Amino acid sequence: MSAQAAASTRNASRAVWLKHLHQWHWVSSAMCLMGMFLFSITGITLNHSSQIEAKPAVVRQQAIVPATLTAQLRAYASEHDGDKQPLPAAAEQWLLATWKVQAGGRAAEWAADEVYLPLPKAGGDAWVRIALEDGAAEFENTDRGWVSWLNDVHKGRNTGTAWNWFIDIFAGACLVFCITGLLILKFHAANRPFTWPMVGLGVLIPFVIALLFIH
Repeated sequence: MSAQAAASTRNASRAVWLKHLHQWHWVSSAMCLMGMFLFSITGITLNHSSQIEAKPAVVRQQAIVPATLTAQLRAYASEHDGDKQPLPAAAEQWLLATWKVQAGGRAAEWAADEVYLPLPKAGGDAWVRIALEDGAAEFENTDRGWVSWLNDVHKGRNTGTAWNWFIDIFAGACLVFCITGLLILKFHAANRPFTWPMVGLGVLIPFVIALLFIH
């Protein structure tokens, strides 16, 4: 094979690789667009969380559990004292009808005299406590504001299975975006002399800052 033919083959192969890399790069960038925007903004709010004031809004409500349901809970507690078990279906329905609280099969903490149901959520907290002696029930809901909600979404704290899956898929798409971008840089580096110095700075700067200023 002549040198010209060999060069033509290499150029054709390079063009094919570049085409595939560009395709994967723009597809992954499109998938990452909204997630990257969200995680960039919440990265700033997390970094300055101590400087962003938040006034939690706390709502407390009280009610009396019907006697028949209280007796059912008392009997259930005697079997599961010290355990963490979901509320019976009737208790979950009562919470939904009374306070629009969706227990969703969450584990409650059972004791001989009370049952406590924690209801953690993004951007706040909530709980229900039912006294088993007289059926007195308390519900408290704390909302720490939209900044706290965004920060918890960033961390995947109390956000549920679907959002956790999204974070994993988003992280995978970001890896594809970064790797394909690096390979595209490699193909163009010969005509762009500042490519590798800039890549080196991108690696070196966070490493040096972490080494010297994080204690």
